[in-house]
Amino acid sequence: MGLEELEQKEYFSIGDVKRITGVPEYSVRYWEAEFGLIRPIRLESGHRRYTKENVYTILKIKDLIYKHKLTLEGAKKQLQHYRLPTEGTASRSRTDIKLLTEIKESLEDLLK
Repeated sequence: MGLEELEQKEYFSIGDVKRITGVPEYSVRYWEAEFGLIRPIRLESGHRRYTKENVYTILKIKDLIYKHKLTLEGAKKQLQHYRLPTEGTASRSRTDIKLLTEIKESLEDLLK
């Protein structure tokens, strides 16, 4: 198993993530808490389900820590541009979407 498994499924258990990335489960859970970029879906049973994006993030963190020999702090600094949108950015995005929707509706009215 490995990266080919990544293309076959949408969601992965922590065991799947371990097989794909080669990172121990306890490291995956620690990085989840430490970086904040890894946000698995929690099932009612409490089990984690990781998305492809989560797995790619774990692979990037692994590369930075193991290959490039960065500390956790160094890896965090490198990953800052991968951060999820902040509250202000998210509200701006919603405003942009609303504006684009209004423009689309206006253009559709003009075409009619």
